[in-house]
Amino acid sequence: MAPRVTAAPKTIGMWAWRKGDAMTDPSTPPALATALAYHQAWTSQNLDQAMTYIAEDITCDAPGAQISGAQAYRDFLGRFMTQLTGVQTVAAFGDDTTAVLFYYPHTANVSDAPTAECFTVAGGKITRSVLVFDRPSFAPPQR
Repeated sequence: MAPRVTAAPKTIGMWAWRKGDAMTDPSTPPALATALAYHQAWTSQNLDQAMTYIAEDITCDAPGAQISGAQAYRDFLGRFMTQLTGVQTVAAFGDDTTAVLFYYPHTANVSDAPTAECFTVAGGKITRSVLVFDRPSFAPPQR
């Protein structure tokens, strides 16, 4: 399923993602282009491609987890990707060093748990991710 985007107006100092080729549009700020390319790769089940956008020394703050290093991040992302059945991307904003994506990942258990990521990007690599989601929403259904 291709990401779906709700158009948002351009804002001062930031660039808002609209449907189209924002990843290859030369006017797309570098951090946003990197975050969108990463997002497209992992939500398309291409872990190897997604990892090309990740710095070796990445840090990730996620609910219940502090992740350091590319291999630990790969393991974390790979585990979640096995559950992913689709994604609805709502919005993406960014500038030269920071990008924010807001989306709904779909799994067998949930399709309505809002998720946001704030990325720090340097030299075309994501060096930090702050991931925010509702952890209980992704737990198996209660019986």
